[in-house]
Amino acid sequence: SKKKAPIIKKAVEGEMSGEVPATYLQLSDHVEFVLDEAAASELTRFDTPWLVKDCSWEDNILKKKAVIWLADTIGKPVLKLTEEDYNNHGMAQLAVEQGPVYNINIDIFNQIQHTITGWPGGKPDADDSQRPERALPAKKRSIIFSPHPDDDVISMGGTFIRLVDQGHDVHVAYQTSGNTAVWDDDVLRYMEFAIDFTNSIGEDSGHLHKLYEEMRAFFPQKQPNQIDTREIRNVKGFIRKTEAISGARYAGLPDDHIHFMALPFYETGKTKKNAVGEEDILLTIELLQKVKPQQIFAAGDFADPNGTHLVCFNIILAALARLKGKEAWVDDCWLWMYRGAWHEFETYEIEMAVPLSPQEVIRKRNAIFKHQSQKDRPVFPGDDAREFWVRAEDRTRDTAQRYDRLGLAEYEAMEAFVRYRF
Repeated sequence: SKKKAPIIKKAVEGEMSGEVPATYLQLSDHVEFVLDEAAASELTRFDTPWLVKDCSWEDNILKKKAVIWLADTIGKPVLKLTEEDYNNHGMAQLAVEQGPVYNINIDIFNQIQHTITGWPGGKPDADDSQRPERALPAKKRSIIFSPHPDDDVISMGGTFIRLVDQGHDVHVAYQTSGNTAVWDDDVLRYMEFAIDFTNSIGEDSGHLHKLYEEMRAFFPQKQPNQIDTREIRNVKGFIRKTEAISGARYAGLPDDHIHFMALPFYETGKTKKNAVGEEDILLTIELLQKVKPQQIFAAGDFADPNGTHLVCFNIILAALARLKGKEAWVDDCWLWMYRGAWHEFETYEIEMAVPLSPQEVIRKRNAIFKHQSQKDRPVFPGDDAREFWVRAEDRTRDTAQRYDRLGLAEYEAMEAFVRYRF
């Protein structure tokens, strides 16, 4: 997996060290590392192959990656790179085959520039030949799939708000309940509120109080990885549901455009989930048939600790595969992947970059803040100690700064997307 790539690079190419005992295997002539593509991605021959071998520069993605790498490595904007820069950094072959280098620089600069758009749903009445999204239809039906009830605003909150502001018919679909990612004491707080409210309107809260006492007795004796009771899981799910509604309303959605799928594969009450079942796919097909979107946004950030993002993405692909060839709207539907909660796309991968103003960054932050149970210290923070809203702002600011260093316009922040061609 991608998570293993840094330590694989150290083991295979790093200096020998007792801190990484595997580095001593480099002394042997009879060692073979068997890796998948993701784990090998940071090795020189895969990450920067032009440094160790001749490359096929007809591959535009490789060329774009190499020129961006060169600009970053020597700290120059793309349009200031020289033939000497190419020759001194393993890219002489590219300069000879496709030079002069200034023409290469202009080509790559233009490709990067054409990813930038303030119109994530397409700009009406504009030439879209150099834009990442189609101009028509001017008002699109868009659906944002969010694996957990906060991935939408964390990863693409600014674009979400922009799509609504620009008049598109936007839906959001929360694929799982997220009910394993709520602290136990939050359950008691909400139960206490429910009991007080029930009493305040003159109703009998006896049953609620009994459940509350059972919960209070359960939590101190709860063992690691022990499954919560059905009632506790329900309360945790309700907490995340109300937060998601609040966030989506803040982004401008009416309630009938907010969908809670509660896909069954997730509902184990444990960190480990069930395998995807037929019902997961059928529920997704049903929603897609209802909306018939021209645009789908889905989480392409597969580094989440429990693997839910990848499972949710594959469910969408399975649903689209069944619909393709049967329903005409699928042929006109584009699928955009977003990241943000755990990773960000590399600059050379980005196909649509949506710039955010300082005010839009604040609006996005406010949408994330609606998810109060994930604030301060989430249950599953992963290896990153930063809060989700801080991660989101740091990553989008970094993306904007990367574009700026390459010689593009300087923005406060940018949300990045890659199109998945299914």
